[in-house]
This record gives sequence, C-alpha cells and structure tokens, in this order.
Amino acid sequence: QVQLVESGGGLVQAGGSLRLSCAASGSFFSLNDMGWYRQAPGKQRELVAGISSGDKTNYADSVKGRFTISRDNAKKMVYLQMNSLKPEDTAVYFCNMRDWVSRLNYWGQGTQVTVSS
Repeated sequence: QVQLVESGGGLVQAGGSLRLSCAASGSFFSLNDMGWYRQAPGKQRELVAGISSGDKTNYADSVKGRFTISRDNAKKMVYLQMNSLKPEDTAVYFCNMRDWVSRLNYWGQGTQVTVSS
C-alpha cells in the first residue's frame, strides 16, 4: 500500500522560505518518478517541480531559480525547498509519485502554504 505524507507547510511572509517534505511508503521508491504539485483556490492543480528516478529535475517557469526539488532514496523522502516566496505561491501543495511499473499516480493529502504580502 502506497502512502505519501507531506509536511512543512505554513504561513510565511513574502521573501521568506519553507521546506516541504514528503515521506513515502512502498517498495522500489528509487525507481519511481516524484513530483510536487499545487492547487490554488479556483485554479487547476499544476506541476511545480518533478524529479525522475535518475535525478533529472524539471520546474514550472514560475518557480525556476527559487524552488529546488530533491530526493533521498534511502529515506524514501522528497523535498521541496522554496525560497523567495511570493503571495502567488499560496496554494495547497501535493506530493505525487508515479509507479515505475503501472504508471499509476499516487497523491498525498496536501499541505497548505500561505505567503502573506
């Protein structure tokens, strides 16, 4: 049974930083692609950052240079370091895992990030 549990969200002033963490369960974590998505009120869920099983990363244009995704396969953890936060980064952030065999997507429950101006 796959479970993803996010933590690290909260309230921060514009220009501040937060680090989100995602703890994963299940087997073969290192073979799965991982990602962070976000969903703001009234908007569709969007990809923020992704990291492949081979540690290749990709970012939404809106966060390039400010956010960094990383993973620790031994701990089955994925992180999102968010710097220079802006009010428009306010959203619920979700951890995502795509199974390397079935290509099914799994989601965490989400963690709220609020950036005040």
